[in-house]
Amino acid sequence: MKKNNIYKILLASTGLAFMSACTDLVNEEKDSIVRTSAGGTFTPGDPAALLESAYKDLGAYTDQANIYALGQHTTAEMIPPTRGVDWGDNGVWRTLDAHTWDATHSGITNAWNQLNQRVFKATEIIASNPNASQKAQAQFLRAFNMFHVMDYWGQVPFREVTQGVDELPKTLSRSEAFDFIVKDLTEALPNLAKVGPSATNGVANKAAANFLLAKLHLNKAVYKAAAPEGPYTFDKADMDKVIAYVDAITADGYSLDKDYFNAFTAAAKNETILVSLEGSAQNRWFMTLHYNQNPSGWNGFTTLADFYDKFEKDDPRIGKPALGNGKEFSGIGRGFLIGKQITDAGKDLIDTRTQKVLSFTRDVPLAGAATDKGIRVIKYHPADASKYILMRYAEAVLMKAEAQFRGGNTAGALTTVNSLRTTRGGKALASLTADSMFDEIGRELYWEGGKRTVEVRYGKFTTGTGVEIKDAYTVLYPIPSSAIVSNPNLTQNKGY
Repeated sequence: MKKNNIYKILLASTGLAFMSACTDLVNEEKDSIVRTSAGGTFTPGDPAALLESAYKDLGAYTDQANIYALGQHTTAEMIPPTRGVDWGDNGVWRTLDAHTWDATHSGITNAWNQLNQRVFKATEIIASNPNASQKAQAQFLRAFNMFHVMDYWGQVPFREVTQGVDELPKTLSRSEAFDFIVKDLTEALPNLAKVGPSATNGVANKAAANFLLAKLHLNKAVYKAAAPEGPYTFDKADMDKVIAYVDAITADGYSLDKDYFNAFTAAAKNETILVSLEGSAQNRWFMTLHYNQNPSGWNGFTTLADFYDKFEKDDPRIGKPALGNGKEFSGIGRGFLIGKQITDAGKDLIDTRTQKVLSFTRDVPLAGAATDKGIRVIKYHPADASKYILMRYAEAVLMKAEAQFRGGNTAGALTTVNSLRTTRGGKALASLTADSMFDEIGRELYWEGGKRTVEVRYGKFTTGTGVEIKDAYTVLYPIPSSAIVSNPNLTQNKGY
């Protein structure tokens, strides 16, 4: 079944009108940066303290809303059913599901402000006389946050630190933003540390920069296209770069974990390229678990049967059953939770709202859903979850496989995909097509926050097999109304 469809809000991102009236703008944060509107005077801050703050800002990616929601809730992997009055939230989730958002949507506005704020903070670090390592880390963080702005909205406001508050930020086109991000990363690479895999990799490193460069070039056809909705033409030279970037990650010591779910635990050793040390992965289980499970969740988001059915039943990535051995949280399985649920003691779990045994169903409506409707998803387990992963080696392997496929080396792509599948304990594929490559990405990376980008690249975000047709212009989100009003250099995206 397919779904039915503050550091303040900085002038750096939206050029807020109320700041334009100021004669002096003093940031009272601990970084103690001062900007003067009249002449655009900038006083450098402490780059070490600013970097610490910038890394803490990555915690925004762990939320179930805003940045994550735009990358995941709008896809065919997730549905936000409303159960009575639960998860209504004035329709913000349903509009994401149905692609009926507008320029006032709170999640879109919040993500825009969060990301552009972080871009500007990185620019401040770069202007604050950092050493070579600090500058490289700031360039990476600017690139990482700007990537999402470019990907989600197609245009990027950019303010220099020397601009006064009465000056409007310029706007980079999608193509210009792509080039800007690649330049930042290319300059940063030599001065980033070479770091191998660790469950606590929370600092920009060479592998992380190569990962983002690979993702940029894999999607370059989208970002350089004449029309955001395509068609897209993938250049073999770009695909060769993807392969080279991924090979560089491999050379830094990264490999696939034989136990798929181990990659999401504190015991992870092989795959973790970059995590957010701020916050935790707990929102990923709270947002899906039922009220009566331990831990008690928000009984929110589920996956769809059409997506669940893309897994072979013996694919290890589909999940592990709950142990129910008396240990805390042992009543929770891993992967897809479907059918009867149990307590930590291994007994039938009772839904206190219905007084029936809780059994998660395949079917789930967008509105009017009963408490047991929908297949739940657990990748981070409350018993042993580590920090929230932003970059994982398995995604890099799949980027390489797709680049091989798009570059004409189907046999090589099949070998790469099967190396991943068999390492996990699954069966090798006999052949590879564009659709089976797309499905394999879903089976490996489900609910990790980046499915929208994949669906757009494959032409499946607004249309495709089993997908209700959506308006083509929704491949880009609308520029928030507040940003359009305050910065005339921005132009509203087509269709809004």
